[in-house]
Order: sequence, then C-alpha cells, then structure tokens
Amino acid sequence: MTLLHTLSLSYKDGAPVSTSLNAARRSRELAALAAGEVVDLLVVGLGVTGAGTALDGAARGLRVAAIDAHDLGFGTSRWSSKLVHGGLRYLAHGEVGVAYESARERHVLMTRTAPHLVRALPIVLPRTGGAAAAFALVAGTVGELLRAAAGTPYGVLPKSRRLSAVETRALVPAVRAARGGLLMWEGQLCDDVRLVVGLARAAAGRGARVLTRCRAVALAGDGAEVRDELTGATFAVKARAVVNATGVWAGTLAPKVRLRPSRGTHLVLDEAAFGGLCAGLMVPVPGELNRYVFALPQGDGRVYAGLTDEPVDGPIPDVPTVPEADIDFLLDVLGGALERPLRCADVLGAFAGLRPLLDNGNRRTADLSRRHAVLAGPDGVVTVVGGKLTTYRRMAAEAVDAAVRLRGLPARPSGTGRLPLPGAAPPVRLASVPAPRRLVARYGTEAPLVSALGTDRVPGSPVTVGELVWAVRHEGALDVDDLLDRRTRIGLVPADRAAALPAARSVLTDRSG
Repeated sequence: MTLLHTLSLSYKDGAPVSTSLNAARRSRELAALAAGEVVDLLVVGLGVTGAGTALDGAARGLRVAAIDAHDLGFGTSRWSSKLVHGGLRYLAHGEVGVAYESARERHVLMTRTAPHLVRALPIVLPRTGGAAAAFALVAGTVGELLRAAAGTPYGVLPKSRRLSAVETRALVPAVRAARGGLLMWEGQLCDDVRLVVGLARAAAGRGARVLTRCRAVALAGDGAEVRDELTGATFAVKARAVVNATGVWAGTLAPKVRLRPSRGTHLVLDEAAFGGLCAGLMVPVPGELNRYVFALPQGDGRVYAGLTDEPVDGPIPDVPTVPEADIDFLLDVLGGALERPLRCADVLGAFAGLRPLLDNGNRRTADLSRRHAVLAGPDGVVTVVGGKLTTYRRMAAEAVDAAVRLRGLPARPSGTGRLPLPGAAPPVRLASVPAPRRLVARYGTEAPLVSALGTDRVPGSPVTVGELVWAVRHEGALDVDDLLDRRTRIGLVPADRAAALPAARSVLTDRSG
C-alpha cells in the first residue's frame, strides 16, 4: 500500500491534500511557526538528507519543521549522477562496511521505498587491460556478494557477467575496438530531485511543516532565527532539538565542523555522439585505481557524463560553475574509449555539485572517505555531513537518533525502511497504471493524476504542462526556477530552458490569477 492510500484523508483535483506542498500551505504553516509554535525537531536543509531527516522524525511521531533557504533539492542533491549504487569505489579503500551499507540502502530504495523512481541500469566496462580494469573485475565479484547479502533478487538487479566483443559493441556502439567487457548493474534514479520531493511530501503527509525560502540566520540547540526570503521578515523558531543538514554549507552554521568540499562535474551530451547507448559506459581514469568516468543514458536522448573530483577552496557558491578544465578532462577520458573523440561541440550543457566531505588532512579529495558523520556540537545542534545520496536514509535515521538521545525526546525507532514514498508500488502494479510510461517512471501511481492536468508538451521537451501544474499545486514549486531547474530537468540545457520559459510563466500566472 502506498502513501497515496495510507496518508490521504481528503483530495483536491484528485490529489492527496495531506502530502501536497504549495504556496498556500507554506503561508499557513509559516504563520504558525512565526506565532510561536514549538516543534520537537527543527531540520535545517531540504536536500535528500534533510528531507529524509524530516520524514524520519515525523514518522516517529515527532512534531517536525524543516526549512531551506532556497528550494527542495537546491544544493548538492540535484547535481548527482542519478545513480543508486552499491559502492564499488569504496572497496579500493577497504571500506567494505560503507560498500555494504550502500548495497543495503540500494535494496531498500529499489524494493520498498521508491521502486517507481529507480530502475536497473546496465553499465559496460570495456576490457582494456590495466590495474583499474583488473580491480573492477574483483570489485564486481565482491559487489555480487554484497548484493546477495543485502537480499536484492536478480529480478530487481541482474547478475554481473563478462561480455564478448560483439555484445560490448551492441550495448555501446561507439566504443573503440574492444576485446569484450564486463557488464554490471546499478540502480538509476529517473531524477534525484524527484526523490527529494517524494521525501518532503511524505514528511508533510506525516504532519511535518516543510518550508522553502526560509533561511536559518542563526542556529542553537533550542531553535533558530529564521528569515523569510520572500518577504524579508525574521522570526524565531522554537524547537526541542535541531539537526543541521545543510551539506556543504554545514560549517557556516556549525563553525567547528571542518569540511573539504569537492567539485563533481557532469556534462550533458546528445546520445547521438555515442551512436546510441543501450547501457551506461564506464571508463577508468588513466593512472587511477578507483576512479572512473561514466556516460549514463537518461532515456530522453540525453547522456550525463561525469564526474570529476576536484577540491574547492574559498566561499561556497549557491550554484557552482563548471571550469573548462573539467569539461576537457571528461571529454578526454571518455573519448579515449570511443572510435570518434568527443568534442566541445557535443556538450549541450554542464552542471557541478559540491560534496560535503569531512576534512582529514588528505591533499586529494578523491582520497577522502565518503563515510558520513553525525556530530553533536557544544550548543546542542546535531550536524550530519558526508555520505552519499544512496545512503541518505541511514544518515537521516542516525541524525534523528542523536537528536532524540541528546535532548531526551520520546520517539519510536526509525521505520522509514518500510515506508513507501508517494506513488510507490511494486513493478507489477506500476506496469498496469493507466498513464504514459514516462509519467509512471516519474510519478508512479500518481501518474494518471498528473496526466489529467494536461498532456500537451512543453516546447522543446518531453515534459508535459500537467507536470508543471502538478509541481505548483502539490510539490511546492514557487517560481520558474523551481519548475525548470528542479521539478523538471529542462534547465540543464540553456536552449531547452529558453523554449520552455513561456509555458512555465503561464502556469505560474494561472495559479496567481
């Protein structure tokens, strides 16, 4: 049974009101907090970890408020590779425990909480020789053991195997003459922000106050000073416990937390540059044992290629820029495995995110552990940093555990591993949902409700007008940027964004009218 059924007590326009996020709900709940309402748990940051923390706390019976200075999934969470992975690269550092944690959380996402958002993706590593390729063979075997230990059946994630040269070419037509390859399988999110939105809506359905455009100006163990970024008004939020889940910005609110941000850049390429892709492509970085560049088909004719791992010094920008050096690096590594080298003209767009890695003194961010940490500050604020998108649920549960223990709150144990997100259902049921397959892959059982709001396509995109309307009415989208850059991925390609801008403005005008 999905949250669509378990949480919805009333409906409007066919959608569950209890999980709906919109401007009207924001105004009501913001007013309640500003009037002095006390919550059990205040979560600052609404990326995947913050939204997951809000859901975890609300599901335990705590009164929760979760705020973000910008939008749902505004920061690092929307700049991922969209992979729900088993942690292959962790094995090179001997972090088997982290790899197992990734495999287990991948299992939870693909079988219980978000099977509508995650699909099995085949990934090909051409056989080119070298230490990295040899390591990948060993890691693939260990990965199979971890998959089995996590309990993931082959029907959800098929078994890795070796490929012949003919099979390798069939899956990756543009690959340079290969002697064969290794076929591995990972989970692929249709969109990382869809996961964040699902978590935020699920938290709202459990009573959490989910408020975007609310910046924490100052933080303490008993609450925060907050500024409404839409009006400029400031007010105090009173809370019995506080979790700082602001990711790469965590140190601005918890100065004793030392981070070493790392930039991960991706390119957006036309699938035609690869001669079509029936699988992802994985290419070792020359001279490295545990670093690879991926080309990942998105199912819409676009390919995301990444990623880099470069240290970033100085102030943390809201939206990181992509330097030419990153573009050249990714094109060179990928191009070395293809018959025709990739060129700058093949790049349709680019994006970069900053990993919130704990600083342990290593000079190279590529050598820093991806293990997460939950830290209690002297002011009573619990800060959660590090980790990966795949393990967000574990991070969230540990953060709430720490807050509950530190502040003596009465709360049930975490149960989010068994809590489906809105629209979630087993694959057999998703296959029978009466809506276009593309919508089912993004909205699950709610796809017919989205389709009913409009089936016309937004110019230059497979996105429908109904998706934009749904985002405004039920997913908390407040402006054009929310619609084009986060609820959909139209904004990744500047030309597509320009073509879609009138449709987005029209939807927002209709709402205000």
